[in-house]
Amino acid sequence: MKIYIKNMVCARCEMAVKTLFEDMQIPLCSIKLGEVEISKIVDDNQKQILAEKLQALGFELLDDKISKTIERIKNLIIDLVHHQNEQPKVNLSAYLAEDLQQDYSTLSNLFSETEGITIEHYLIAQKIEKVKELLIYNELSLSEIAFQLNYSSVAHLSNQFKKTTGITPTQFKQLKDKKRKQIDEL
Repeated sequence: MKIYIKNMVCARCEMAVKTLFEDMQIPLCSIKLGEVEISKIVDDNQKQILAEKLQALGFELLDDKISKTIERIKNLIIDLVHHQNEQPKVNLSAYLAEDLQQDYSTLSNLFSETEGITIEHYLIAQKIEKVKELLIYNELSLSEIAFQLNYSSVAHLSNQFKKTTGITPTQFKQLKDKKRKQIDEL
């Protein structure tokens, strides 16, 4: 049985959810961003307790198909941007359509209607937050960051960064109070 959970966006989230399931003695088969597979069916009482405990940790149990699809799209993009050392050169529409076994235009319309932004804008927001993170770490040059995140050039990254944030990457590095958003707030 698969259980879908909203706001699972990182490895720590997976650890927190895994610990919760172990504490509730619900055996796990697998766990990945936004999705837990268990070997037994949970009854309504257990599901209610699980939902409450997940909510206390900042997560949300998803029940309807649309919410599950939207969360899966978000988690695939988050994984692609934040958890890959180097992003594979993939066509996002084909990647999402293949994983979700649905036509991309259907996914795109559903995402836009539900979230109020396009999948592409969501991807850009995630990439810009990753750029901010890498700029704060100050371990990579802007050209290395552009390469790692599959930008065609430093100029393309800089233009997209400025269009999204209102400042250039260099200006961002010079800020004393570098503001980043949490992944689940994008």
